[in-house]
Amino acid sequence: MEFRLLGTVSVETLTGPLPLGPAKRRSLLAALLLSANTPVSLGRLTECLWDDEPPSQARGVIQGHVSRLRALLAGADAEAYGVELATLGDAYVLRAPETLLDSQRFEELLMLAREQRGPADAVLMFKEALSLWQGPALSGAFAGPPLRVAAHSLEESRLATVEQLSRAYGALGEHHRAAALLTAETAAHPLRESLAAELMLALFRAGRQSEALDRFHRTRRLLADELGIDPGHELADAYALILRGAPGPPGAAPPKSAGPTPAAVPPGSGRSPDAAGPCGAEGPSRVAGGGTDAAAPAPPRPPFPAAPPSPAGEPHPVDLLPRAPRGFHGRAAELAALSRSAAGEAPVCLVTGPAGVGKTALALQWAHRNPALFPDGRLFADLRGFSAAGEPALIDVLREFLLALGVSPRRVPESVPAAAALFRSLTARRRLLVVLDNARDSATVRTLLPGGADCVTLVTSRHRLEGLIASDAARPVPLDTLETDDGTALLAGVLGEERVLAEPVAARRLSELCGGLPLALRVTAARLAGRPRWTLAALAGELADERGRLAYLDVDDTGVAAALRLTVQHLPPGAVHQLARLGHHPGGHYDPYAAAALAGTDPVTARAALEQLAAAHLVTETAPGRWVLHDLVRLYARSLDPASAREALIGVLDHCIATALAAADTAEPGGEPCFVLPEDFRRPSAVQDFADRAEAMRWLATEREDLALTALAAREAGLDDRAWRIILLQWPQMVWRVRDSWSPLLELALESARAEKDAYAESRVLTLLGWVLTEEGRTAEAAALLERSPVLAREAGDPLGEATALVNLAVVQAELGELPTALENCARAVELTRGEGDRHTEMLTLQHLARMHLTAHRPQEALDCARTALDLGPEHEEAARRSLLLAVCGEARLALGDEEDGVRLLDRAAQEAERDGYDEGAVRALEVLLRVSGRTEFRRRHDEALRRLAEES
Repeated sequence: MEFRLLGTVSVETLTGPLPLGPAKRRSLLAALLLSANTPVSLGRLTECLWDDEPPSQARGVIQGHVSRLRALLAGADAEAYGVELATLGDAYVLRAPETLLDSQRFEELLMLAREQRGPADAVLMFKEALSLWQGPALSGAFAGPPLRVAAHSLEESRLATVEQLSRAYGALGEHHRAAALLTAETAAHPLRESLAAELMLALFRAGRQSEALDRFHRTRRLLADELGIDPGHELADAYALILRGAPGPPGAAPPKSAGPTPAAVPPGSGRSPDAAGPCGAEGPSRVAGGGTDAAAPAPPRPPFPAAPPSPAGEPHPVDLLPRAPRGFHGRAAELAALSRSAAGEAPVCLVTGPAGVGKTALALQWAHRNPALFPDGRLFADLRGFSAAGEPALIDVLREFLLALGVSPRRVPESVPAAAALFRSLTARRRLLVVLDNARDSATVRTLLPGGADCVTLVTSRHRLEGLIASDAARPVPLDTLETDDGTALLAGVLGEERVLAEPVAARRLSELCGGLPLALRVTAARLAGRPRWTLAALAGELADERGRLAYLDVDDTGVAAALRLTVQHLPPGAVHQLARLGHHPGGHYDPYAAAALAGTDPVTARAALEQLAAAHLVTETAPGRWVLHDLVRLYARSLDPASAREALIGVLDHCIATALAAADTAEPGGEPCFVLPEDFRRPSAVQDFADRAEAMRWLATEREDLALTALAAREAGLDDRAWRIILLQWPQMVWRVRDSWSPLLELALESARAEKDAYAESRVLTLLGWVLTEEGRTAEAAALLERSPVLAREAGDPLGEATALVNLAVVQAELGELPTALENCARAVELTRGEGDRHTEMLTLQHLARMHLTAHRPQEALDCARTALDLGPEHEEAARRSLLLAVCGEARLALGDEEDGVRLLDRAAQEAERDGYDEGAVRALEVLLRVSGRTEFRRRHDEALRRLAEES
């Protein structure tokens, strides 16, 4: 038995590979093998199997895949090989000898190769290690984030092995072999500079100098075109050695401590022939392939012209930077992004994000970590774009810059244009960093941009400054909140690791309550630092109360509310009004329709306000037309206009009702409406229009969580007439995904209906809840609820509601063995719908009556009912219902002895279900087909439908 990760995830046995099945099962196996002999938690497995939010039944899906995998291993006599898939509490462990795992053998061979004294033996080991690879790592699996990281790590190890093998070939003098090996890998990884450098040297040592130089220029152009960067030190060093005709000792990597001489600089590389000196050992560190070193994320900038002496003859570089931030944590990706953005000609780097997210700290951290890049100095100005003190005059900022550059006070121009022109002139041949902190608009920044092609400007702002991006190609580096681990690290930096490690759960809770906002975390840490007897858990308990959270996050003159207030005071009144109303939304997401309902405006006005709030980083657009508020911003927004809370809530509740009605009507055209609107219903200024059923169902699925939160808020506010309606209107989604844990939400609707003493509402909710419980296998509970539903519908004068209730009750009665009673109730339901002239509901009742006749072994009656139902509905009738009716017809035909027609009808039922994505219906029809036909096509379609169902889970 052999487990393979270096290629397609598989289990090889003496009789061939095990049939692992769907990609998610391979992902599960890969996750267990990557941590072989170590327990893997259910949470970790969930991250590996789902890229986005996992489904509510994720645990059950994982358990099913584990069960199937365990059965496959048992069938392959895994125990004889010492292999066991065990359950340990809330985790699983795959116990197996390491020799059975190809990735472990790969690592062992690498260790042996490095221990060999002679290159010939090392070559044999490296080649054997690489022979284990049969394609990209973890192929065939659904790669969730942890698996993508693992696959990338394995691939990096493989490429490093290829480079080591090429050097071993070089040590043997087999440069042609090294070149052939590297040529294939370089074609697959054209941006990996270390591979290109090794190939250049191998080609040169093989006597192919022109090819080596051509490889350099091709790689240089590719880096410029694809990444906008210049070659790093490995490529440049290899190029210089080739030009000098001294490629270094055979098999040696390109030297990393010495750069090319000025004469060796290639044309067009952006380096000046009068450069002060090459980037040597003290220059910026760089990872092959254009990335940056996380420990020193310096951009791969070329040498610059020597700066001319300043007007005052200042011998030392000017440095106006404030001190480096204390307790800085995380942000490795953003620091690297800044380094990449700073490469090129006269770059303008733009760090944007909400108040308190740490923009200034990031900018200063990067600036202090890269002093060698700016030998002529670093300038800094706080533009106070969001300060209560107001912005400084531009002439004052320019005067400070000019004085720092050595200009005599008497020579500083009095006008802004003249001072800006002098600043650009003085910086034209310098290598300067200019940090412009807290900029409010693009025009201010443009005036302060330096004139040198080798200067870097770093701007921070709470606004997106899209004008600066358009006019000066500013490169945005958006800054988001900290991850929980980085947040707890920040707390530890202030409080000390011992205090945080003593309460790790409380520390993580504090990070979550602060929303990962560095300002909030620092205020929290300051409160705790001054009170050594306070526990982290006690403060977390205080912060958990939303009513006082913002007050706790203010200390002295620093705090979240103060920072947000300075942002808000620069907004137009319409945006402030919209923000205040957003704070009263009980859900987490907003679209222009919901925002308009909250603010009492229209979607066009609301969208404009949302765009203004997004530009100020007060809301975040997570998808086109869909925004969210940070929790602390939401609390602040709520405080802006507390008196409008109920009015805003009613507005968004009625918006939800109107939009859900439109969605239900589109998803189920011709369906009987669930209810009349509340007496004081306020119709929104505009209601979203749905193009087709798919779009309507997508909205219901996307908004499910927010609709639930909105219904709960309505219940808590005593608006029960809205609460049950919002829940009940989701019935098309409940029908489509009936086993998706709807019962708690329907129980909330039942509480609201009973609080209203509304027999109509209670009956409708009971009918739907009873059906959901039936599908969940809770038949006894369903029967108890459904017994009351037809009675309530009769009391409320709701014959169609009574008919639906009777049908659902009949389904339960049939399952409990009371088939005659079930048939009577279905027949009564058909009579009620015919009396009301409602063809859609009549079709539903006939469908169930047909199924009951089939269960009672009355195939002809079943066939008659199903045909009558199909005649009632148009061709575009709901796919699920048509498929189920056609399946009943097919089964009835089989029971009557007409196998050919039965197979034809069942095939048609399956095809209609497959066409419309109703995989459950397809599985049902195909299962019946497989009982009477052995056609491979039916088996294939059945298995594919089952696979789709598993993937949807």
